[in-house]
Amino acid sequence: MKNFVLGVVLGALLLGSAMLLGLRLGYIDFSADTPHSPFVFNLIDESREQFVANASASITPPSDLSSQARIVRGAGNYAAMCAQCHLAPGQQNTELSLGLYPQPPNLMEGEGHESTPEHMAMHFWTIKHGIKGSAMPAWSKAGLSDDDAWNLVAFLSKAPTLSKTQYDALVESSDGHHHQH
Repeated sequence: MKNFVLGVVLGALLLGSAMLLGLRLGYIDFSADTPHSPFVFNLIDESREQFVANASASITPPSDLSSQARIVRGAGNYAAMCAQCHLAPGQQNTELSLGLYPQPPNLMEGEGHESTPEHMAMHFWTIKHGIKGSAMPAWSKAGLSDDDAWNLVAFLSKAPTLSKTQYDALVESSDGHHHQH
């Protein structure tokens, strides 16, 4: 048993050393046009999802999240801040959305979106804090208030059901893009 444990420890040290050497010598491909291996992609994806779930676990969505006023205000900010990457109803992929890796989810099709309080809290946390290495900005650093982040979450809860005409009407009726700078 002692030899087995020693072998596992030595094996882990050798593997870790080899990985570190590979990183230091530049053998890890960081180009955005070469995808990760499925193993690495799944590891990163699952780790990110679990981290955001843990980080947002104590966040409670506001009780008025389904109000039309929040949805309209969120639509204005979404059109200005999010649609270039996450698209709008009827919009094809943009140069920006195609060039990012990993590609941002199309939020108009409901990719990665559920309307449970837990998922709404995760969306709020993601909008506020961003995601490293994904091009998802920490909008709070750009002056987006918590209230405006919740407005975006309110809009996202309705987004997958909107037609292009309904989306355009919401954006037109909003007071546009606004938040603290």
